[in-house]
Amino acid sequence: MVMLSTGTASAATLSASFVKAELKVGSKLQDYPDYYRVMKATDGTSVALSKFEGKSPVVVFFYPKAATPGCTKEACAFRDAYGKFKDAGAQVFGVSSDGVQANSEFAKAQRLPYPLLTDQSEFLRKSFGIKGDLLGLLPGRQTYVIDKSGKVALSFNDQFNPEKHVEEALKVIKTLV
Repeated sequence: MVMLSTGTASAATLSASFVKAELKVGSKLQDYPDYYRVMKATDGTSVALSKFEGKSPVVVFFYPKAATPGCTKEACAFRDAYGKFKDAGAQVFGVSSDGVQANSEFAKAQRLPYPLLTDQSEFLRKSFGIKGDLLGLLPGRQTYVIDKSGKVALSFNDQFNPEKHVEEALKVIKTLV
């Protein structure tokens, strides 16, 4: 709800005051302009999540910071289960605000078989409404499964159990095959 002190609304006031709700199960990503945003990947390519629409499900996990203990556990859990995701025809991406160089070093050090995407200005994180954890001190750890049609099939958040993101994503991916 937008409250205005003057009792009248201008288009500029409304657009500046509007906050998009958090991306939820059933949300259509076509309604989120940053779904089409092109991001740099650790494999040297540029990727927009929308490019997989109509082709394959997508698992995208947002992690706070490359090479930190929890993020390393999460990334390696996705690495270890990567074959199961590929067998189901799913694409997997990790996303953080780390630079391409930091993400590339992290991916190489952990032998990650999937690309990490750089969202340095946090456009995608903000567009999807991912809230910070620990009173906003850490960027949220959030995983989404997006079906072939571009609808959210899973929205999962758990800062303190990074490996659980893989379990939850696999459960949902299996239902989409």
